[in-house]
Amino acid sequence: MTQIPIAAFLRFRDKGGWIMSSHVAMSMMMALFPFMLFIVALAGMFAKGIDVNRLIELTMGGWPDTVAEPLSRELRAVTSKDTSGLLSVGGVLALYFASNGVDAIREAMTTAYREQDNRPFWKQRILCLIFVLAGAALVVLVALLAVAVPIYLSFVHNALPWVYNLLFESRAARLTIGGAVSVGVVTACHYWLPGKVGRKVKIWPGVVLTVVAWAVVARAFSIYVSNFASYSATYAGLAGAMSALIFLYLMAAILIYGAAFNNALSEKLYGEAAHAD
Repeated sequence: MTQIPIAAFLRFRDKGGWIMSSHVAMSMMMALFPFMLFIVALAGMFAKGIDVNRLIELTMGGWPDTVAEPLSRELRAVTSKDTSGLLSVGGVLALYFASNGVDAIREAMTTAYREQDNRPFWKQRILCLIFVLAGAALVVLVALLAVAVPIYLSFVHNALPWVYNLLFESRAARLTIGGAVSVGVVTACHYWLPGKVGRKVKIWPGVVLTVVAWAVVARAFSIYVSNFASYSATYAGLAGAMSALIFLYLMAAILIYGAAFNNALSEKLYGEAAHAD
């Protein structure tokens, strides 16, 4: 049973997994603000006066509070300015820079699954743009539903308050929704980003491993930052950014390891690498 995790770690290490994790973390950090600006501009097209704080909470909802709070504060400062021109040239640039974060994940997943992505550059870039657009649309849709749904469900709260609390107020419901979103995102990364993966490869083991490890590591990192870390003494005003960068680094390493795990599992079960066509 230990052969597959060890083989996955060796592939992760030999294929530059630690370096790729740094690349993904930095790229995602640089993509965060353009992505948020694009979301605000997109939301403004469909609902004037939409709550920006709600959009930020939805975007950063899966992050530990100790990591998300400093970044959320800066995001509020940036998005409080006029973003009406973001759907022009500035919006195109914001979309492009945000897609760089997805492209870093694509490259890392490709390396973990196979040797190279044979799709032309324009297909790779369009795929990354689609991921950004889909993510932005999902955040805006959830934000709009958060405003509209309570109006239609008010009668449920009055007639069946226990049902309303179970579905919309309980911690279990929030964790279930967050887990479902994480599973969907990770599945999409495994299924579409690496290109053609061998037909015998099952992506679910790596997906489940990634989501569970994300939850455990996020909780552990939150406890560590709250009780033991002293980033403020080391990095001064950059403490918030550094804690976020380290958090993204850990999440990226887990995601890449999940792909390497699937590759090692395929070799063990079928005697072939995941990149075999």
